[in-house]
Amino acid sequence: MSRWILPTTADIGLRAFGDDAVAAMREAALGMQDIQIAEGFTTSGLPRNESVWTIERPLQDYDRALVRWLEETLYRAQAEGEWLCDVELQIQDESIEARVIWVDVDLVEREVEIKAVTMHEVALIQVGQGEVVAGVEPDIPSFEGPGWMAQVVFDI
Repeated sequence: MSRWILPTTADIGLRAFGDDAVAAMREAALGMQDIQIAEGFTTSGLPRNESVWTIERPLQDYDRALVRWLEETLYRAQAEGEWLCDVELQIQDESIEARVIWVDVDLVEREVEIKAVTMHEVALIQVGQGEVVAGVEPDIPSFEGPGWMAQVVFDI
C-alpha cells in the first residue's frame, strides 16, 4: 500500500505515492474506495466485471486530471452501480483510459459516503530524484523521489 489518510478538519483527505503519475492516480482511486468501504469488508468473493472507462483529460493539468478520474470513479458507483476494485490506467493526449474491474455497488458494504472530490489541496506532482515531500504527523511518512505524489481532499 502506498496511500495514507490525510488529516483534515472537517472532510477526509488522502495522500498516495507511485512510481509514475498513473500509479499515483491508481493508488488515489483505490484509497478513495478503501475510505468508503466498511471495516473488515472485502470485495474479493464478489462476482467481477470488466469494462473500459474513458475520461476526458484536461490538457497539461495533472491536478484536474486526478480530480476528473476520481469524480468518474464516484459517478460510476453512484449512478451506474459499478464499484471500482482494480484498474489499469493509460494517460492519452486528451483522455484517460481505464481498464477497470468492478463489482455491483449493491453488494458492497459501505460506512462512509464521499459526496465530492474537492480542489482543496489537490496535487498530482512529480517528485525528482533526491527531493523529499515532508510527511504529515502522525501517520503519513515522508516520500523521497523519484516518483509521483497524489493528494486530494474529499467532501463527506
